[in-house]
Amino acid sequence: MNPIHNSNPHNSFLDLGLFHRIDINLYPLFVAIFEQKSISHAASSLSVSQSAASHALQRLRLQLNDEIFVRHGNKMLPTPFAERVYPVIKAALLSIQSISQQKQNFDPSLIKTLKIAIHDEIEPLIFPKLIDHFQRIAPDIQFSSIKLNRKTIQNDLSTQQLDFVIDLENNLAQHIGFQRLVTDRYVICTQQLEVTKQSYQSALHIGVSSRRTGVLLEDVYLSQNNISRHIFLRCQHYSTALQILEQNPLAMLTLPKTLLEHLFYAKNLNIHELPFHFPLINIGMFFNYDLQENLRYQFLKQEIINLFA
Repeated sequence: MNPIHNSNPHNSFLDLGLFHRIDINLYPLFVAIFEQKSISHAASSLSVSQSAASHALQRLRLQLNDEIFVRHGNKMLPTPFAERVYPVIKAALLSIQSISQQKQNFDPSLIKTLKIAIHDEIEPLIFPKLIDHFQRIAPDIQFSSIKLNRKTIQNDLSTQQLDFVIDLENNLAQHIGFQRLVTDRYVICTQQLEVTKQSYQSALHIGVSSRRTGVLLEDVYLSQNNISRHIFLRCQHYSTALQILEQNPLAMLTLPKTLLEHLFYAKNLNIHELPFHFPLINIGMFFNYDLQENLRYQFLKQEIINLFA
């Protein structure tokens, strides 16, 4: 049986002669593949190419004398040996990380990537400020604005495929936190000169969503106030909706005010406050609580919070 299976760190001595054959740089890859079940996702989280990750996995297999991971469909599943050693390897890497961070001052210029998933309509509110700010800190940083998929937020943050997600406030898993960045409110855009509660309910409405089906967020709030409306068109972008409003004098579009300020709309369109109570919108950053001790992550998170404070 492989000696690692029976090793007891309290009764064992440290054989320094073995360490010249151990490449510790391979073990973060082991943890990444184990947790993400994918070489490509692991490579992305480590900021290396998939080819480099595949070659490193082959070296680790030789080093540990085990297949470690086997492909099953589109997933890489751990062998029984990998299942047993994963907790030991993860704990060892966490210990090394803790030691290296105890007296370390984080150097922001070392930041190489910033990966954020964001709704494409929110992107103009957030990304220009982010890029301008972080390019001053780390000129060589590579930014990635990734299309938001609300179904995978928890997994993408937990496996570090994303640094942060920026979206409307929502309740997710306990280990996923939320920090408000921008507070906004809904307004009405229409050709009509006046909007009352009655005219709002009887008007033709345009809904905007990138999803094929599902209730729009504003309709959730409207139903809570016993207000209904007829959506005659559902499209993907507010810019499209504004062009249609220009052609349709009876239609209305309900959208966040800050988003409207970043869009072009015709002079014959009027902006009205909602003629009834409607809650404010919180747009903010979802983050991984488990990375709170990571100096890079702490720095990025705090810089983004301060930027929008």
